[in-house]
Amino acid sequence: MTTKLLQDDMYLAKICSMLTEIEQEEEPAMEAAARAAYASIRQGGLLHVFSTGHSHMIVEEMFYRSGGLVPIDPILSEDLMLHTGAITSTRLERQPGKAAEVLSKASLQPGDTILISSNTGINTVPVEAAQYAKEQGLTVVCVTSKKVSQQLVSRAPSGKKLYEVSDIVIDNHSPKGDGMLTIPGTQQITGGASTFGSLFIAQRIVLKIENMFLAQGEMPPILCSANLPGGDEHNAKAVAAYQSRIPALS
Repeated sequence: MTTKLLQDDMYLAKICSMLTEIEQEEEPAMEAAARAAYASIRQGGLLHVFSTGHSHMIVEEMFYRSGGLVPIDPILSEDLMLHTGAITSTRLERQPGKAAEVLSKASLQPGDTILISSNTGINTVPVEAAQYAKEQGLTVVCVTSKKVSQQLVSRAPSGKKLYEVSDIVIDNHSPKGDGMLTIPGTQQITGGASTFGSLFIAQRIVLKIENMFLAQGEMPPILCSANLPGGDEHNAKAVAAYQSRIPALS
């Protein structure tokens, strides 16, 4: 009997195709997200970033990294991430009221912008996080697989999905099941997709914001590598203006 194998050599092409689709089809939404965040930052505010599960990697990607923007507030709750209890985190991201519990401790202010990432956008926490942030006067940007979300049923008590309660929607073009390949002879999906799409979107938004500063003849507030000569000194000056509002800058 011949065993059929995954066409794993197709993975790169499929990921590249997905990123190209994002660049071509989501440019207006990414531009709108960047403009909202830029306006918040220029007014002395922040771009907050929040997510759960694997999607939390977009938060890590945007916060305190070389070439990244300083005025980004990472909202990370350990019990909604995988490393302290994967099964528990799945249960908690479906729990009503959890989003308000987490976001009420963040330094949200009217006029700020928040980016919320959720691949399916159907769980209670990301939906309620968007609703809570809007009530606080923030502009809500979401990164989600809109096509997939439209096929699924919301778990939120409101019956809403993340893209339905957000001001700006960016589609990460991840396929159903969040995988690029199928195990031969089955319907099992593998070859993760959403992380690549979401992190690409994160970087495109950051680059657009930086260009908005440069277009005004100003240096954007960015960090440099702490492992390069002068890096520590540069970063110490860069973060000074934001440490009072971003707890993670400690």
